Amino acid sequence: QVQLVESGGGLVQAGGSLRLSCAASGRTFRTYIMGWFRQAPGKEREFVAGVSWSGVTTYSGDSVKGRFTISRDNAKNMVYLQMSSLQPEDTAAYYCAAVQGFDPPRSYKEYNYWGQGTQVTVSS
Repeated sequence: QVQLVESGGGLVQAGGSLRLSCAASGRTFRTYIMGWFRQAPGKEREFVAGVSWSGVTTYSGDSVKGRFTISRDNAKNMVYLQMSSLQPEDTAAYYCAAVQGFDPPRSYKEYNYWGQGTQVTVSS
């Protein structure tokens, strides 16, 4: 089992950058695929990025490709989401999620563990 706590959200102007962090508890963290999702009011939870347990394989959602980068540090039980060129449409609650497996799934329904979320607001 793993517990997840996100941090790093806030208010930023369009074109700016933020780095989200996700701290994970548990000695088996390195066996989990990690993902970032986001959800805006009235919208379905959207896949943002995923990283394999080793950190070698990463995937990004089409709407953030080239702007957001996911990474992990297994020694520190941390996952990061570096966000750049932020736009108002990136405004959402961002969630860290975990599931055991090989390749990061893109559906939120396949993840077992979730953090409480951190809000990102991008002003125009």
